[in-house]
Amino acid sequence: MRAHYPSDPRITAGIVALAAIALLIGGAFAGLIREGAHDLSGAASAFDLYLLRVVRFTLWQAALSTLLSAVPALFVARSLSRHPRFFGRGFILQLFTVPLALPAIVGALGILALYGRAGYFAAIGGQSWPDIYGLSGILVAHVFFNLPLATRLFLEALGTVPADQWRLASQLGMGARPAFRLIEWPVLRAALPGVAGLVFMLCITSFTIVLILGGGPAATTLEVAIYQALRFDFDPARAVTLTVLQIALTFAVMLALTRLGANMTGDANLPVAPRRYHLAGKAETAFNAVLIVLALLFVAGPMAATVASGLGADLGRLAGESAVRQATLTSAGLAFSAALLSVALSLSLIMARRALSLRRRSSARSLLEHATDTGAGFVLVVPPIVIGAGWFLLLRTVSDVFAIAPVMVVTVNAVMAMPFAIRAMRPAYDAASERHEKLCAQLGIAGWNRLLLVDWPSLRRPLATGFAFAMALSLGDLGVIALFGSDSVQTLPYLLLARMGSYRTADAAGLALLLGLVCLALVVAADWLGRGERS
Repeated sequence: MRAHYPSDPRITAGIVALAAIALLIGGAFAGLIREGAHDLSGAASAFDLYLLRVVRFTLWQAALSTLLSAVPALFVARSLSRHPRFFGRGFILQLFTVPLALPAIVGALGILALYGRAGYFAAIGGQSWPDIYGLSGILVAHVFFNLPLATRLFLEALGTVPADQWRLASQLGMGARPAFRLIEWPVLRAALPGVAGLVFMLCITSFTIVLILGGGPAATTLEVAIYQALRFDFDPARAVTLTVLQIALTFAVMLALTRLGANMTGDANLPVAPRRYHLAGKAETAFNAVLIVLALLFVAGPMAATVASGLGADLGRLAGESAVRQATLTSAGLAFSAALLSVALSLSLIMARRALSLRRRSSARSLLEHATDTGAGFVLVVPPIVIGAGWFLLLRTVSDVFAIAPVMVVTVNAVMAMPFAIRAMRPAYDAASERHEKLCAQLGIAGWNRLLLVDWPSLRRPLATGFAFAMALSLGDLGVIALFGSDSVQTLPYLLLARMGSYRTADAAGLALLLGLVCLALVVAADWLGRGERS
């Protein structure tokens, strides 16, 4: 089944999308190369003890965060898997999806509200309560975000165990330890490298959490150091050196993840528990219950603190401030534009990949087909702060970099959301193409006519899913706007950061509640739309 169009517009659209991605990333690299060539001595002198300390801390905090997230998640997932039906299990799994919807700045504020010196625990512990800023705060925040993600991925892996194995284990009277060693551990061991690698990648590219919870030069990662070098010190040479090192680290991690087969976007869907025949004993049930409750309290605590602190703010006054209203409108407009661009680029790559695969006459894929399949994933190698730094350096000599903030925020956030949008839309488009490709080729239906008349009914809900998720990601992003933001262009995360910097913590808590609820509503809508498509 092949479509024989003289010039397939789907392939043209894919080429345009690839060119847009290449322009965004290539422009960033051009800015870095230009600045590095202009000041080679300055870039070389940036290799000092401070740089070594930053690199070492970046790797150390990522390694510790991965260990503290993946290992407990393994046992929490096993506990949930061993008890596929109990009251509240669905609520716990739904709650574990909330950190994926929360912007990092909202989660960080929730952790400060709970564990900080002015937090709820400090009110109980008194003056002896330790400071949360520094490595401890970064680790707590990373575990808060990544423990639920790792738990769901491990739970998904355990869901692949055939029901026949559990039936046989039950018939043989197999206890908890033999069942773990012979049935569960082989599956978990196979999933562990990929899950741990994914968490490590998320922690090594963490920007907002380290920016808010880091304890100064002693707790600074490469991405935060890039931001400081450009916005505070204005040392382009050091920024170039830091950026090159960040790219090298993320590329090495991504290469390792590819070999491990890690799922870089995770899965927004909750796994369905298979029928189980192996019952847990009383001691194991009690142990599993304790693990689940502890994980639940750890994840729910910062969320509850965020809601409580936000409700304690003067929300009416905040809603009446012109700065808040303007930041809300700016955030909504930029997020809407970024989501629209993201789904357009993603759909172009999806259609081009399918058209090229149908035209293929051998098992070997062409370079263009390979690019349409993996082009969006390549953006994960270059974090947003790195792209922003490159364009900041490129444009600072030819225009006002702060005047182009809206363009940079929209384009970078759109491209960064593409892997998630593609994941939501590709299965539906491939299935629709499988049904209608031959008919479209015979009738000569192509271009907009095909998209509107043939593909749109199948793409409507998954496209809305990708759009909502991309909009939520853009709304909560702080990476690019932290570089390009100014008094004239402020988003809600940028305004929230400014209120924190001026010690207006009550205002920051209210803004965090507003931002968190909007992003959560968008992700819930995306999940509902995705479920409707699958049903």
